[in-house]
Amino acid sequence: MLITRARVATLGKSPQLIEDGALLIHGDKIAAVGTTLDLVSQYPDEERLAAGGQLALPAALCAHTHFYGAFARGWAYPGPPATRFGEILERLWWRLDKQLTPADVRASVQVCLADAVRHGATTLIDHHASPNAIAGSLDVIAEEVVRSGLRVALCYEVTDRDGAERARAGIAENARFLRRLRENPHPQLGASFGLHASLTLSDATLAAAVAAAGEPGSGFHIHAAEGVEDVEDSLRKSGQRVIHRLHAAGILGPRTLVAHAVHVDESEMEVLAETGTWVTHQPRSNMNNAVGTGQIEELLARGVKVALGNDGFSNNMFAEMKTAYLVHKLAQRDPRALPGDLVFRLAYAANAELARLFWPEQILGELVPGAQADIILVDYHPPTPLTAGNLPWHFLFGYEASMITTTISAGKILMQDRRLLTLDEEAISAQARELAAALWERAVA
Repeated sequence: MLITRARVATLGKSPQLIEDGALLIHGDKIAAVGTTLDLVSQYPDEERLAAGGQLALPAALCAHTHFYGAFARGWAYPGPPATRFGEILERLWWRLDKQLTPADVRASVQVCLADAVRHGATTLIDHHASPNAIAGSLDVIAEEVVRSGLRVALCYEVTDRDGAERARAGIAENARFLRRLRENPHPQLGASFGLHASLTLSDATLAAAVAAAGEPGSGFHIHAAEGVEDVEDSLRKSGQRVIHRLHAAGILGPRTLVAHAVHVDESEMEVLAETGTWVTHQPRSNMNNAVGTGQIEELLARGVKVALGNDGFSNNMFAEMKTAYLVHKLAQRDPRALPGDLVFRLAYAANAELARLFWPEQILGELVPGAQADIILVDYHPPTPLTAGNLPWHFLFGYEASMITTTISAGKILMQDRRLLTLDEEAISAQARELAAALWERAVA
């Protein structure tokens, strides 16, 4: 397929904006990038998709999300509003996840995958929990991911909060799925070893997870120091702050993702940098839970690798980028905080580097020959000049995710002219509404 008549923003190390540009797709990869005139003359017989002057961009990536939380939208859990993060966990999330059946898990995944396609996000890293439907839950998610055409790395969130038997079941589910992908790799699937957070994990369970992970290269995916409760609990349990406790347990390393890390001190930042551990930043979630604003620029200055996730908010990563750009300025009362080009690097270059942990052979986050053909077309025609240099600020102040008309993943068109092609969005929503209503009833019974 040859995409023609596009304004191609390549991103990458040598970003270009090609006016009247074209992209040649062979299989799942980009074979050539150039002007429409050049590529049409070189490949006159290729099937064409005319972009009509739309902006062609690399598809978005998400470093940390929760598909299982789809049914929380609109649910007013009983009682007065939560006053702290711990209460939000106990009264909302830990009520909801206990009620998830295999059918609910499947429907939640479908909802989030459709949302991702509509918002142009083709690569996501998920963190799953369903305490009463653990065994095989990652297979259910994987089946829907493959059907959708997207690319997702999976794990199960091990925790002690539901008892020793379920903790062991969560460990077994992670180990089984990791083994499945080692034996039968799939280009759309990745895996790590999931853990909830220090505050719900005993030393014994951490040790059991490290042992079960097997190969040291598996890596872990865990929340850490999201709220002050996690820090206080770690100090009570071990006399150590969260990052130091996890390091002592053997959790950290270059293949491990630590979500949030809002409440870390300088010594913890040093450990994160020394171990090569990834930190993912989720500003919309941090604001919603009132846990604070991550120290992103300080983490980066100390050599910590930081990527951008959404923590289960909508898969509109462009909204996440805008939130990150704004909230740090407000928190620091400094308009220089987290500038637009840095936000852009987190969302694309850093997220693409993180994704290579799971798909080392795939080039993501840029439109260059040899890269995966993960492309979005955006009906964005700004009234001011658009260049490769000022693109981040167009994203932040002009561009909206609702302008996305086409989403392509690995060369497959998943949405065209705003119509989803691999997922029946209407049927998915109808079923989800029925299942969510029943789950809400069970959760308050």
